[in-house]
Amino acid sequence: MQATAYTYDPETRSGSVLLDDGTPVPFDGAAFDAGGLRLLRPGQRVRIELDEAAGEQERRITLVTLQTL
Repeated sequence: MQATAYTYDPETRSGSVLLDDGTPVPFDGAAFDAGGLRLLRPGQRVRIELDEAAGEQERRITLVTLQTL
């Protein structure tokens, strides 16, 4: 799934993305580390993976990485 980076805190490696419908979804340091990134800037397009076991109300991102063409 694609999204846009919205916030990022380099100290905790956590932040949030905006889905294409404008819904914000937070991510933690583990999801950031899983993608192998070193830095994330607001506005960058990213690819995310969501925990399918989590319900719609409790979406949890398990991976954040840059979207490449």
